[in-house]
Amino acid sequence: MRISSRVALVALLLSLVSAPFARSQEAPQTFTFTGAGYGHGVGMSQIGARAMALAGDSATVILNYYYQGVVVQPVQDNQIIRVNIGHLLSTMKISTATIGGVIEIYSGDIGNQVGVTPLATITNASSINFSIIGSTVSPSIITKKKRSTIARARIFTLRWSGTTILSVSQAGATARYRYGQMQVRAVKSAALGYRIELTNSLRLHDEYLFGIGEMPSSWPAAALQAQVIASRTYALSKVGVIRSQCDCELFGSIQDQAFLGYAKEAEPRYGHLWKAAVSATSIDDKSGLAITVLNQPVSAYFFSSSGGVTETALNAWGRAKSYTASVPDPASSDVALNPRFATWSRELTREIVAKAFGLPDVVSLEIIKRNETGTVAQIRATSSGGKLVLLRGETFRSRTQIPSAWFDLVSVQN
Repeated sequence: MRISSRVALVALLLSLVSAPFARSQEAPQTFTFTGAGYGHGVGMSQIGARAMALAGDSATVILNYYYQGVVVQPVQDNQIIRVNIGHLLSTMKISTATIGGVIEIYSGDIGNQVGVTPLATITNASSINFSIIGSTVSPSIITKKKRSTIARARIFTLRWSGTTILSVSQAGATARYRYGQMQVRAVKSAALGYRIELTNSLRLHDEYLFGIGEMPSSWPAAALQAQVIASRTYALSKVGVIRSQCDCELFGSIQDQAFLGYAKEAEPRYGHLWKAAVSATSIDDKSGLAITVLNQPVSAYFFSSSGGVTETALNAWGRAKSYTASVPDPASSDVALNPRFATWSRELTREIVAKAFGLPDVVSLEIIKRNETGTVAQIRATSSGGKLVLLRGETFRSRTQIPSAWFDLVSVQN
């Protein structure tokens, strides 16, 4: 056999041997996971709180079960808190359908100043649109017959009478607000340039808590009260620090806790039950019950349901919190109490998985380690180029939006 023939034969044999390996390194189209629970698993399980309330336990008993070594006690809570209700907006519209309702717009962030002259007044016959132009906010008042503009600025304040209900329309959705005042500010973001941040400044004690939408208002009173106390405590732990990226102390979304505004207390049939829970946990008009360690409100994390036991802050985020010890949470595994998330299955595209790891593609996933609670501690991805990236299970959950870190990888689909 001539040398050229031998080279050709060797090349053919190598191609046959390497072909299966090459095919195995192709990125799968999808990855399928099964698991249990919904949320980060740290702190109070809402499904567990409901089960304990149905069994006759009080709010204090529920909280002392899920938060270890704490004291539930009165804390001053009449602070004004700034809540972000519109993040990275390019446009939005504000109006009122309240007959006789009046909205006033002021220049700047006027806080609690009195005697300030408004730039303009809007009634239920008109609306005001805000849009971002360069590094400023541009307001326009719209009526049936005309459109008038107000000089652009970086910051505006909106005030209204106590009976006026504001409608805020943004990104195709409309929400209603009743209390406090609003700030409209142009804030520079790293990715998008200047955008509008809309915040609602209102009293934590009642005005803010009336709008918390973290638990169905139809649930037992003790569960609702436990949620109010946890939400009050979480908000108190954030008071006093304005975050530049949102012009707020708290996001009104799951980045902190869901704030629905007037819609929560106005719920048909059950809204009054939520308001009653807020009132039941109030001591007087300046204080309410909160979860404390050494007389200071804790970061009272809570979540929907677990994989049968709660998670610790150390496992989830790498930061230990003494009051987040893992405890049994059997209600979360009860299909009757937790029909959607006692077990679950999710299919993720290769694009979502690759983005989570910051890789161009992912050809294989491997669960490297589990925590003692059963959650995934570390998951590793390998790219077609051989790069390895390791993530915490909770980080992977958060980036891919799968329900929880109690999961298994069950299949891949090429």
